[in-house]
Amino acid sequence: MNTIIRKAEKEDCAAMMQLIHELAVYEKAPEEVTVAFDHFVESGFGPNPVWWAFVAEVDGLVVGFALYYIRYSTWKGQRMYLEDILVTEKMRGNGIGGLLFDRLIAECKDKKYSGMTWQVLDWNEPAINFYKKYDAAIDPSWLNGSLSF
Repeated sequence: MNTIIRKAEKEDCAAMMQLIHELAVYEKAPEEVTVAFDHFVESGFGPNPVWWAFVAEVDGLVVGFALYYIRYSTWKGQRMYLEDILVTEKMRGNGIGGLLFDRLIAECKDKKYSGMTWQVLDWNEPAINFYKKYDAAIDPSWLNGSLSF
């Protein structure tokens, strides 16, 4: 199996949205995906992008992606925030997630970010175990806050 990891292109957005819906079902919250497709595309490929991504492609098909943006920590400076990393269910276990994560790490180092942060659901043992392979610190002491408008 030949896996290509590359920067996402505008034409990948439809496949990425399908994967986002697959992730939402896996995370037991399919109704939470409310972003309009055009807004998603504009936010990544418009004149002022707010997110960037890498896709994993096998035989010409997008089978995974990692989407991130840059956040600023007053303590640490610029850091990559990994919003989502996912591989379609039928392709999991082939090392594709690791290839995507390694590419994110390389991007952090290339751009001289101070690190990478993300969230993981406390019940998502496969994801937690994946991150532990990288010696990632999983901090249970922070609570998530949000407002929706």
